Amino acid sequence: MTAGVSSARPLYTAMVTRRHPRFSVSLSSTLVHKDHFSHAGSVRNISAKGCRVDSIISPFTGMQLTVQLHVPGELKPILIDNATVRWSGSAGIGLEFLTIAPLHQDRLDRMIQQLQPKTGIQ
Repeated sequence: MTAGVSSARPLYTAMVTRRHPRFSVSLSSTLVHKDHFSHAGSVRNISAKGCRVDSIISPFTGMQLTVQLHVPGELKPILIDNATVRWSGSAGIGLEFLTIAPLHQDRLDRMIQQLQPKTGIQ
């Protein structure tokens, strides 16, 4: 055996499989919890059903939020009526989108479509 190299197997190997692909972005956002607070955030990645946000707040897992996604070039934000905090820590806040009005869902879907890599012969 070579010095510094171990043949021991890791105790735990995590494999994350996602139903919806994530895309790196840099979007401003506003996180609102009922009438208790409204804080700015920076969306770092997004999918059709959630996002990761950097913010000064540390919400608890399960907290319900309204999220406004401020898309450059658009006058009004995409409104996520209800999102739940799935995790929160030094890597930011993981949100799952639960309720989105059809108009805002269409806008989110178009934005996600534009983020997907282009395929095909040109």
